[in-house]
Amino acid sequence: MNILSIQSWVSYGHVGNAAAVFPMQRLGHEVWAVNTVQFSNHTGYGSWRGTVFPPQLIRDLVAGIEERGVLPRCDALLSGYLGDPEVAEAVLEAWERLRAANPAAIYCADPVIGDEGTGVYVRPGVAELIRDRILPAADILTPNLFELRHLTGLSCVTLAGVQEAVRAVQARGPRIVLVTSLRTEETPDEALDMLVAEGGAFHWLRMPLLPISVNGAGDAVAALFLVHWLGGRSAAAALSAAGSAIFGILSQTLALGQREIALVAAQQEIASPSRVFEPIAC
Repeated sequence: MNILSIQSWVSYGHVGNAAAVFPMQRLGHEVWAVNTVQFSNHTGYGSWRGTVFPPQLIRDLVAGIEERGVLPRCDALLSGYLGDPEVAEAVLEAWERLRAANPAAIYCADPVIGDEGTGVYVRPGVAELIRDRILPAADILTPNLFELRHLTGLSCVTLAGVQEAVRAVQARGPRIVLVTSLRTEETPDEALDMLVAEGGAFHWLRMPLLPISVNGAGDAVAALFLVHWLGGRSAAAALSAAGSAIFGILSQTLALGQREIALVAAQQEIASPSRVFEPIAC
C-alpha cells in the first residue's frame, strides 16, 4: 500500500513522521512523507532548534506528488500534529486532491490537541479547526482520552461514558474511532486500556501499565492501526495488532532505559509482537 503521511519531523528521537513512517515501512508499505516542521528534537525537552514549514510548502509537495501521476495509487492519508490552522487547511486540501484522484482512499486523522497533565498544547485555533473541519472529513480518528473529552465535552469517566463520547464523534463523520490510551473507573491501577468502535461494535484491549512516559507512542499507534486496518478491514484485528506492537516497543524502551521510543531496536515487535493481546467485545 501507499500512504501519504503529513506530520512533523524531528532529527533526534521519534515523534510525528519520525514515529509513524518506519513502522509502516517495516510492515512493507510505501510512505510518502510530507513534513510540516523540521526540529532537532521534540519540544518536550524544553529547547529545540529548527523551523516550522510554511503551509505553501506542504501544498507544493503534494502538488509535486500529484504531478507524478501517482495519487490514484495512494491508499490513505495520515495526518498528525498540525502546528498552525493554515497547516490544517493545507492538509484538508491534500485530502481533497487525494479523494478526487482515488475515491476509495481513506483519511486517518490523529487529532493532536493535548494530553492529561499538559492540557491543550496546540496553537490557538488548531483545536477548533480539528473539531469543526478535520473530524468531519476523517474516516478514522485516533484521539487519546483527553482529546476525546475535548472534542465532545463529555467526561468519559466510565467505559459507558467513553462509548457515548465515541458515538458522538462517529455521528459527525468518522466511521472508526480508536481511543489510543484509556483509563476509566473500571480500569485497574496496573492496567491501560484501548478501545475501538466500528459499525456499531465496540472492542477494548487491556494491557499492563508500564512505568514509562515517552513522546511519539500515539503517533506510532495511529500509523500501525491504519495499515493493519487497511490490510484486513477489521477494527478489532487492527486494535490487537497495533496494541500488541506498541506494548512490545514500550517494553523494550523501558528495558533499555531510553527516553525516546526504541523503534529500531524493537522493530521485530512491529512485525511480530512477542506478546499478543486479544480485544474483547463490549
